[in-house]
Amino acid sequence: MARPKFYDLNVHTAPEGKNTIEEMVPLAKRFGYAGVAVTDPSNSCKPLRSAVTDGFEIISGVELSPENASKLHGLVGKYRQMVDVVVVRGGSESINRAAVENSNVDVLSNFGSMKENGLNHVLAKSASDNDVAISFDLYDIIYLRGGRRVKALSNFRKDLSLVRKYDVPFILTSNARSLYDLRAPRELMALASLFGMTREEALHGLSVVPQRILARNCPPANYVMDGVEIVDPSEGGCDQ
Repeated sequence: MARPKFYDLNVHTAPEGKNTIEEMVPLAKRFGYAGVAVTDPSNSCKPLRSAVTDGFEIISGVELSPENASKLHGLVGKYRQMVDVVVVRGGSESINRAAVENSNVDVLSNFGSMKENGLNHVLAKSASDNDVAISFDLYDIIYLRGGRRVKALSNFRKDLSLVRKYDVPFILTSNARSLYDLRAPRELMALASLFGMTREEALHGLSVVPQRILARNCPPANYVMDGVEIVDPSEGGCDQ
């Protein structure tokens, strides 16, 4: 059986975070990741271009934080052709709904670990229908203590039950903002087990779903669609 390729699709770098991508890559590689997506906010700087360095994938991304739902679709349209991973930072019920109803959105992030307006049946069904992944950002579980941590775990447990019921794609991320926030895949898997996620589910969220997102937005030369590939292609794929 091939060894899984792990990805963290929600990493923030300077100036949004505390470290540059050049500082974060060596540690991410040592932790066993095949790549990370730099999803800095759209107003922080021009998005990076995806690249491969020494076999490690640095994936271009952006985190959108629209003021309201009506502005979301315009922002998604602007950045969809610029980056390989489009993340919408969750907010109000209307923003969350607009995000999961837009098939050009890859990930809905930070939608409710400490909020009451997290995932619900309507959002879960739309996310499943439009193949928008829900991100379990484990930053809160890593750093919160006491009652706030208990609340975050309770909300994640509720969200996980909806993910299972509606077959919603999901990813696990560190939501790292510095070197010290990065966690190895096995650590994220252990944290996810605290709210009931199985090892197989965690592997899926760290490997299978991220690879599917990347294949969809930056397909290899022989990619046509899920389950369909060209044999010995002469050209195609994304420039790196």
